[in-house]
Parts: sequence; C-alpha cells; structure tokens
Amino acid sequence: MTDRYAVIGNPVDHSLSPRIHTTFAARTREDIEYGRLEAPTDGFVDAARTFFAAGGSGLNVTLPFKLDAWQWVDGHDDAAASSGAVNTIVVDGNATRGCNTDGIGLVRDLLDNLGWDLDGARTLVLGAGGAVQGVIEPLRRAGAADLTIANRTRRKAQALAARFCVASAGLDEVGGGWDVVLNGTAAGLAGSGGLVAPEVVADSRCYDMFYSLDGATPFCSWAADQGASAVSDGLGMLIEQAAEAFLLWRGVRPDTDGIAKVLRSGA
Repeated sequence: MTDRYAVIGNPVDHSLSPRIHTTFAARTREDIEYGRLEAPTDGFVDAARTFFAAGGSGLNVTLPFKLDAWQWVDGHDDAAASSGAVNTIVVDGNATRGCNTDGIGLVRDLLDNLGWDLDGARTLVLGAGGAVQGVIEPLRRAGAADLTIANRTRRKAQALAARFCVASAGLDEVGGGWDVVLNGTAAGLAGSGGLVAPEVVADSRCYDMFYSLDGATPFCSWAADQGASAVSDGLGMLIEQAAEAFLLWRGVRPDTDGIAKVLRSGA
C-alpha cells in the first residue's frame, strides 16, 4: 500500500518538496506518494487533522505553520522541543510527533556541501521567526561563536536569544566583523535585499535560508555587491532537511548528491 505524505503551508504551490521526495523515493525504492496541502492561514489544525484522519503518513510543515504545528502535535523530538518549531510531523501509533530537521539540514549544507567551517566562526543570524528557531542550537553545537540574533523587532530577537542564551540586537544596531551571516527573514526576498548596513556582510560568508531557482536571491545579490567573500542560497538546506525528514518517516536516509543541480536546471 502506498503511503501518503505532503507539505502543508500557505502558499505552497511553489514548493519543491514533492519533486525532492519523489526523487528520494525513486533512489531508495520506497513506495510513497507526496503532494501539496495549502491550508488557510488560520486553518492548520483542521487541515492536518483531516489529512491524518484520511490515512496520511506524515507532513512537512512550511511557513506560516511551524509554530502552529508545534502546538498541535502530541509530542516533540529534542530538536523541536528546544526550538519551539516543527517542520516535520511523524505518526507514532495513534499519536503525532513533531520534529525539526531545519537545523541539521542547514549545518549539513554549510559543512558538507559548501565546506564552510563553523568552528569558532563569529555568526550572525537575521530574523527571529519559525525558520530561525530551529537552527540556533544546531549552529551552537557546530561551534558557531559569538552567535547573535538580529531582528527588526528587537523584543522578538531578545526573547529568542534568551531561550538559547545567545546575544541579540536590532537589525539597525549590528556592526561588522562577522565570519558568517545567515538570513532567516523572508524580507530578504523583496526589494534590494539590504537588511543591515553594508559593513555587516563585507568580507563575510553570507547564506540565505530561502532560495531562488531564477538566479540569486535579493539578499545574496546584495551581499555579493557589498563585498561578501562567499554567498549561497538555501536550496541545499531544503534538500538536506528533507532527507532527514525522509529518514524519520522511512528509516533510510536518501542520497542527496546532484539533486540541487537538477532542480536548478529545471530538468
């Protein structure tokens, strides 16, 4: 019997998750069906309940529902419990377990795919929403130093920073001298991509947790123009976190080699 999975979000029609998981299934010979589930912004609970009541086997959770999912599930893995956000829902018997694979996906992309050394790297994270909550503790475990969360609303950055015992700042308060700058705010997808002063990203390795298949994201383009030493978007993170979700669901971790290149080529 084919097991059914989906990504739930709003909007979700652009999601690459169905292509990624279909590729994983082919590589591992797992019998699954994977689709998209768009829920109203206030309708996560009803949509998730309906999906699982109809026999659904698992969900990936994307914006804006990572915090709703955390509150709804019956239990959490360690990553979700510490982050307060859920991006993967697993069925355990008659219960649901919320997991978070964002952090391990990000770190795997940074270390294994890009070869960026985080050990002792002064690291700035822009944003304080659900996309960021899942990555702070994994970054700490990977050795990120002087870890600081900067957000437009400083109070929100302070609250998240207090949970992980790291520093916080407003976006307009951050100075330069960072080794790695990570953008976790969707604001970087609009306009010029300039979220902070130019000196913040100069000579830094800059990573956008969002991605674009049509050239660089605005944040990556802007950072490169300001003298960033390297830039990358988050397509690799998307693929690696998906592989961890697949492992949770199916018990096998798929090979991710070459998938980003295929997605960017449009093949």
